[in-house]
Amino acid sequence: MSWQPVPEPACSEKPAVAPPDQIADHAVEQVIVPRVRDLGGFEVRRALPAARRQMVGPFIFFDQMGPSPLIDGQSLEVRPHPHIGLATVTYLFSGAIMHRDSLGTVQEIAPGAVNLMTAGSGIAHSERTSQAHNLPGAEIFGIQTWLALPREHEETAPAFVHHGAEALPTIAGEGLDGRVIIGSLYGRKAPVETLSPTAYADIAMARGARLPLPDGIEECGLYVVSGAIALDGQRFGDGTLVVIRPGARGAATALDPSRVMVLGGDAMDGHRHIWWNFVSSSKERIEDAKADWKAGRFDPVIGDDEFIPLPER
Repeated sequence: MSWQPVPEPACSEKPAVAPPDQIADHAVEQVIVPRVRDLGGFEVRRALPAARRQMVGPFIFFDQMGPSPLIDGQSLEVRPHPHIGLATVTYLFSGAIMHRDSLGTVQEIAPGAVNLMTAGSGIAHSERTSQAHNLPGAEIFGIQTWLALPREHEETAPAFVHHGAEALPTIAGEGLDGRVIIGSLYGRKAPVETLSPTAYADIAMARGARLPLPDGIEECGLYVVSGAIALDGQRFGDGTLVVIRPGARGAATALDPSRVMVLGGDAMDGHRHIWWNFVSSSKERIEDAKADWKAGRFDPVIGDDEFIPLPER
C-alpha cells in the first residue's frame, strides 16, 4: 500500500496500573491508539509509526484496512508506486486484492494467506480489488505492515513470496484459534523467511480465553482487531496496540470474543527515515530514490500502466 498523507497517530500515556493485588505483573509498556482516517472512501487505522514510537521490532508501519464495502468490486485501487529499504506484509481477513509488481509477479491475495514483498534496493507494485475475484457484497478487511530491513540488507535484491492459508501453522485449543504468519510462536513455526528475527500471528480468542505473552521476543505488541482484552487489570478495546514490556510474563484475557494480532521481533539497528513509500537509515538514499521514481528509473509494474506521481512534498 502506498504511504498516504495521514497525520501520525498520537500515542496515549501508559494507563494507570491496577492495584498490586489485582495483577501478577506489570506487562504494559505503552498504549497506542490509532487515528481513523478516510482515504477517499477507504478507512484505515494507522498504529505505527506513532508520535512517540516508530517501531515494534522491525514493524515500522501497521495499518488496519477497513472493514470497507466494495462498491462495484472496487475499494482499494492503489496505482503502481515504489518502495525501498523495507518489506511489505499483506494479510487479509476478508476480500481479495490483486498484486502486481515490477518483478512480473501477478498474485491474488486471499484471506489467511501471507504475502511478503521485499523491496530492498527498489521495487514498484500495485494493489487493486477491481482485478481480484470479489463477490457482490464483499468487503475488504485486513492488515498491511512494513518491516524495516537491517542496514546490511537495505539494498538486498527485491523479491516476492506467497504462502496460502493452508501452509501456515495453526494454533488451537483452550479458546484460541489462529495462525502463525511469520516466525515462531507458541511452539509453531511459519514457512516465511525474513531478514531479521520477526514474529507475527493472527489469533481468535473466545470469551474468557487466555493468551500467554510470548517468550523470547525482544519487542512485542498485541493489536486488538476486534473485541476487547484485559491486561494489567486494564481493558483494551478494538483498534488498540498494546506494547509489552520486555521480559514481561502473564497473559491477556479476552473479555469478549476477540481477534488479536501478535507482532514483534528483535529491535531494529537504529532509527529509520520515512518519506512517502521509502524507508532507509540514510536520508541521502531516500533522495536518490525520489529522483529515480521521478525520472522513471524504477522498473515498471508488468500489466499496470498507471502510476502515482512523486508527491511534491
